Amino acid sequence: MDHSGRVTGIFVAEVAAATLRSVDRVRVEPGRGIVGDRYHTGIGTWSYERRLWSDLTLVSTDALAVVAREYGVELSGAQTRRNIAVAGVDLTALVGKRFEVGGLECEGERECAPCRHLDQLTGQPARATLRARGGLRARVLSGGVLRLGDRIVPTN
Repeated sequence: MDHSGRVTGIFVAEVAAATLRSVDRVRVEPGRGIVGDRYHTGIGTWSYERRLWSDLTLVSTDALAVVAREYGVELSGAQTRRNIAVAGVDLTALVGKRFEVGGLECEGERECAPCRHLDQLTGQPARATLRARGGLRARVLSGGVLRLGDRIVPTN
């Protein structure tokens, strides 16, 4: 896999623990995340502690396919509670790197490790099966509109 890919899903929830809904496009603001999402308004599960959330969270559908094949655990991008699902990109390689996704400039902060909360919401062993495959937390450096099908490309 190289370091470029495409956005295959965009997910938002207005309140903590609500089912994420799929949308075709979103507006994203630096330091606040996706307009209309629970973290943008400060009511996400982890909003009480800024260090526990990021402007964007991404998950690889390629990694989800491996989890389904190796462990029999089927999770959709929305079920992972990540905002953006992507295909064809190695998210781990973007930790500490800048990248563009659609019209946004972002920086990979750290792995988005799954937690017990995800197990509780999905009723599956997501935490164990997504270990080292949980996705990426990213900081948005310049905002804009993100759309399904947008390319994700490293810039450094």
